[in-house]
Amino acid sequence: MTPKEAKSTSNDLSREYFDRASLIAPGGVHSPVRAFKGVGGTPIFFRSAQGGTMTSVDGREYIDFCQSFGPLILGHRDPDVADAVREAIETAWSFGASEPYSLDLAEWITSRLPWVEMLRFVSSGTEAVMSALRVARAATNRNRILKFEGCYHGHSDSLLVKAGSGLAGEAASSSAGVSENVAGETLVAPLDDEAAIRRVFDQFGAEIAAVILEPLPANYGLLIQRREFIDETIRLARANGALVIFDEVISGFRVALGGMAGVLGIQPDLVTYGKVIGGGFPVAAYGGRRDLMQLVAPVGPVYQAGTLSANPVGMRAGLATLEKVERVNAYGQLEERTAEFCDELNLNFKHRGLPFEITRAASIFWLHTAAGAAIRRIEQIPPHNAEAFAKVFHRALDRGVYLSPSGYEVNFMSLAHSDELLERAQGAILEAAENSV
Repeated sequence: MTPKEAKSTSNDLSREYFDRASLIAPGGVHSPVRAFKGVGGTPIFFRSAQGGTMTSVDGREYIDFCQSFGPLILGHRDPDVADAVREAIETAWSFGASEPYSLDLAEWITSRLPWVEMLRFVSSGTEAVMSALRVARAATNRNRILKFEGCYHGHSDSLLVKAGSGLAGEAASSSAGVSENVAGETLVAPLDDEAAIRRVFDQFGAEIAAVILEPLPANYGLLIQRREFIDETIRLARANGALVIFDEVISGFRVALGGMAGVLGIQPDLVTYGKVIGGGFPVAAYGGRRDLMQLVAPVGPVYQAGTLSANPVGMRAGLATLEKVERVNAYGQLEERTAEFCDELNLNFKHRGLPFEITRAASIFWLHTAAGAAIRRIEQIPPHNAEAFAKVFHRALDRGVYLSPSGYEVNFMSLAHSDELLERAQGAILEAAENSV
């Protein structure tokens, strides 16, 4: 059984920890997907990580394609980032005052992304999106937001909504505790459907403050959108006086230096970042046009604050990560590595008649039930995908490979995934798929 260095064939200590955690934290976890609800079974507790692997409390090593859900583009504890973190910790943990480290990271980002004229650091993607929406409402003096079914923008109340069953754009809460009034201010349209967006703007165009879009939807599978759909969405937004917000918390600095905005050659009015810009620490940001960002306090009337925003350790880890990514041309390497890995698996799935396939974009990939065509909307995901993936997940786990624990979550390649690790992972995933049908 892989990996070779496994010291135990059981996960008894993980089970013990989960039993204890379930007594003091909801579901035994501090973020829902960690609970393995989507795949069943008991979550693995990890004690350490390095490069492309994690080691459980039971001493088993796993090849890790979750990579903390995307931030670790260089892998766990990259040595150059580790040096920056050690130096930062020896300098200061937190100031609650102005410091030069956030300035260094902000200048690095704004010097490379012309659509980010100013930015504000926060501590999570949810906080970044919530703040960007507040700016958009203030700038337009409108209340409604348009989002898309299958795109996730964090857990602030106004975005925990799903498509309703009535008129075009009508929304309903997707979480208890979100009032109908709050949910009603957010409109929801399907992805990959220009006609539906036109209907929403025909009815609500004068009320929409902003359209928020993941230009690469990667929170409900990997739903790669047609360029024509994205272009028409932006055209309609601007024709109706609505701002365009790109949520690039996942895709920003992951698919390319400029994220999807750079890939598409589109300049959003506002943009949100997270994950990669913190190098594994809780860092996010929102930014965009100077006139919009100058609406934010203390310059303007839009209030937003955070005690731990621009934490100096996260700032230095993020800058070290981005500088190395740029220095070693990480994107070219990751594109080639991910393509070879996924294409080889897809060829083997097809050759062996296995009902699975991998969709990929840059260094992001999604293992799912074969659909026979590109999946661009959530209703196109095969109905038994979750059940089929759960079987593959656990069989891959038994063989020392840790995939993101949900059939609707994506996986991530890092520079630390060596040829040797990828060869082992390919064999394990292929065996897992074969033993799941």
